[in-house]
Amino acid sequence: MNTPQADPLIGRLVDGRYRVRARIARGGMATVYVATDMRLERRIALKVMHAHLSDDSAFQSRFIQEARAAARLADPHVVNVFDQGQDGELAYLVMEYLPGITLRELMREQKRLTVAQTITIMDAILSGLAAAHSAGIVHRDVKPENVLLAEDGRIKIGDFGLARATTANTATGAQLLGTIAYLAPELVTRGTADARSDIYALGIVLYEMLVGEQPYKGEQPMQIAFQHATEQVPRPSVRNPGVPEQLDELVLWATEKSPDDRPLDAKEMLSRLREIEREIGVTPVPTATDIASREYDSGSVTKILPGTAVLPAPAEEADDGTDNATRLRRRTARRRSTGAALLTLVLLLAVLAGTVGWWFGSGPGSLIPVPPVAGMTYEQAAAAVKAEGLTPERAEQSSVDVDAGAVIESAPGEGERVEKDSAVTLVVSTGPAQHELPALRGKSADEVRSILADNRVNVSDDVEEYFDGLDKGLVLNVRISPRDEGEAYGCADGCQVFEDDSAVIQLSLGAVPDVIGKPLDEAVRTLEGVQLKVADDRPEDWSESVAKGSVIAQTRERPDGGAWRPGDTLTLTVSRGPQPLPIPDVKGKTVRDAVSTLKDAGFKVNPSIEDMELPLGGKYWDVYKVCGYDPEGTAARGSTVTLTPGFFC
Repeated sequence: MNTPQADPLIGRLVDGRYRVRARIARGGMATVYVATDMRLERRIALKVMHAHLSDDSAFQSRFIQEARAAARLADPHVVNVFDQGQDGELAYLVMEYLPGITLRELMREQKRLTVAQTITIMDAILSGLAAAHSAGIVHRDVKPENVLLAEDGRIKIGDFGLARATTANTATGAQLLGTIAYLAPELVTRGTADARSDIYALGIVLYEMLVGEQPYKGEQPMQIAFQHATEQVPRPSVRNPGVPEQLDELVLWATEKSPDDRPLDAKEMLSRLREIEREIGVTPVPTATDIASREYDSGSVTKILPGTAVLPAPAEEADDGTDNATRLRRRTARRRSTGAALLTLVLLLAVLAGTVGWWFGSGPGSLIPVPPVAGMTYEQAAAAVKAEGLTPERAEQSSVDVDAGAVIESAPGEGERVEKDSAVTLVVSTGPAQHELPALRGKSADEVRSILADNRVNVSDDVEEYFDGLDKGLVLNVRISPRDEGEAYGCADGCQVFEDDSAVIQLSLGAVPDVIGKPLDEAVRTLEGVQLKVADDRPEDWSESVAKGSVIAQTRERPDGGAWRPGDTLTLTVSRGPQPLPIPDVKGKTVRDAVSTLKDAGFKVNPSIEDMELPLGGKYWDVYKVCGYDPEGTAARGSTVTLTPGFFC
């Protein structure tokens, strides 16, 4: 019978301070133990990196990063990190110990949570995550396993092991470590994450609490990832009719495919959740954490502060057995106190009246507020300023947001108080500023983008590509579309643009490959390799110089005369080889006449005939006649015709 191997860390004193008591959990990067801090005599959770990762600097860095990220968060709904260190081969974190269960264990036991339970837990998670997002930290691994439900009612989010600063928001390949069931579409398709990726994961967690299961299922992780990237999360009420419409909408908002359509961060989502709590009349159950330190919005829950008590209002004096003289002295003292209070009130009213007089006479109350003028014409704005007893002055400034002739702002600004007859500058828009662009043809795409951005021209992400004699990757032209929807124009040799115009960059792909002389199959592969198509109709023609089956011509221009683009179709003409010629009939002629006739027609004769000319100075050619020749009919130019000579035929 096999017995489980004892954990060697249990009982060990780590770093001379933390006595390991028992193992709590084991994950992919580390194992968590309950331990005792011998110095402070308190229970803590000790997270120890797995031994086989200790030598990996990347994992060490991520482990240390967890400590720094979580330690920066001082929020009652985030698991506290107290310490981080190294003891020989052990890298560890010291965290707050919370006896209890995870949200995953609660859902495993209860399946579907009630609306009240869901709101209580989600309110706490959002509070903790809002603190993280405000500190510039993205959690990256929001899931039920990382939500802790303590025995005393506290709800905390932990395990910031995958957290990154929001400015370092790219993750690809092995870095994309978030649990696949809660992975935002942008992490699947682009590998980028920010606070809105946490919001997507929260939307999936919220759906799971309300329904009792995750929205997407699959046998392989990539099947689930594909659904996250392509499908819309269904309304929870489809599976659980008891879910209020407001929570339906909150799930759909949080799980929008585009990050721009989700809440900006946890704070915005929490604000909407609190509105829903008031709308449906469900209040989060106050936890120990809430009671100690949380301040709810009005209408959510009653604030409870430690150490307060409700005391009864003072009652009338009871008949405690005192004599009449004593009671008389008490009433006299009360009347004296009341008289003093009245005198104080009169003096305060007098001071207040004087203050009010000063305020409106010569103090700030005598000043005139600058009226709102943004969006008015100059004439309208000037009239509004004059009506308040102020003097308008005109200034001009270019603007892409305010139409030409309209007032952008005033100086001093709207609502500021100034003295009567003060000058108020009205800044009038001249519309978008105009800029002169240099010649752009032949520059790199990055250089052209920089020039356009410097001149505040909007550059389309879609780049048009053409085959051209210019080197591949260089700019052929830039097509400018005016912001006023005027006719587009080219800017290859430089042009004038207005700010907020739009531009499309046209890039060279280099010249169309020349495939003349190449075998047809090779020519087709070459053209398809640069995303050009070859027409199925391939005409054939005779060629004296190009072998049969090779290309002798290709179309050089598009039918409209423009440059070729990827996806266009070219036509190739294929060689049929040399064109056959008729062989002259030389039968019965002398060998000399036959040889001359065949050579004049472009043919050769068999070498044995040439040898007949050597003996006797070629007299045989004049004596012998051609009894026959092969081939007869037609043959390719330059072919050899075999003559059969004889004296008697």
